[in-house]
Amino acid sequence: MNWTWFYKWGSPKWFYSMSGKFLPWLVTASVLLLGIGLIWGLAFAPPDYQQGNSFRIIYIHVPAALLAQSIYIMLAGTGIIGLIWKIKLADVALRQAAPIGAWMTVIALTSGAIWGKPTWGAYWVWDARLTSMLILLFLYLGIIALGQAITNRDSAARGCALLAVVGVVNIPIIKYSVEWWNTLHQPASFSYSHQPAMPTQMWLPLLIAVLGFYCFFGAVLFARMRLELLRRESGSRWADAEIARLLKDRI
Repeated sequence: MNWTWFYKWGSPKWFYSMSGKFLPWLVTASVLLLGIGLIWGLAFAPPDYQQGNSFRIIYIHVPAALLAQSIYIMLAGTGIIGLIWKIKLADVALRQAAPIGAWMTVIALTSGAIWGKPTWGAYWVWDARLTSMLILLFLYLGIIALGQAITNRDSAARGCALLAVVGVVNIPIIKYSVEWWNTLHQPASFSYSHQPAMPTQMWLPLLIAVLGFYCFFGAVLFARMRLELLRRESGSRWADAEIARLLKDRI
């Protein structure tokens, strides 16, 4: 198997060049998908027969919750790559994705609390799904704090990677908590093995919103990684040339 592509994407210069080509497409896709999905879901989808219009927060809550979990899986994957192959770009991806994941978890918890008040009669209960999502937020904050507390870059990268890999055990707990324990939280909105219980005019905008959230994450992550690469690689010929070009364009 040819692994040339793998090592090319591990090159800061190559990644900076290629991500710059993908970035405009990700921004455009995120704007279109989020606009269509959220406007359709929040304004035009029919109300739920049980929850009425309060269910519409699903178009923010579900995409944020799915993305929060997916980002942490990505952190664990980049952590493994960094620990085994010592690719420095993996640490850049891990450290720059962690704050985005933390914010998505906050959005998921906050929107879930708002949704829980009319549904359960309380903003918060120590439900298995809610508690494991709160643990996910603490894991994100731990990675961010660990990266800032350790001054040595290599030691910080190793510590953040280990925490990400160890903490990934929480993801299946989040996913299967509604099946393993008696919880108030409803089952997953999307499933590979079952057709959505919602009618098409309700789940289709949700799917579009989910795709929009993922494109948004890709765009923000690429932008953050590009800035971090310029900071880390300052002093190299390609980075100094790019910094000079950016400064010239701003003048």
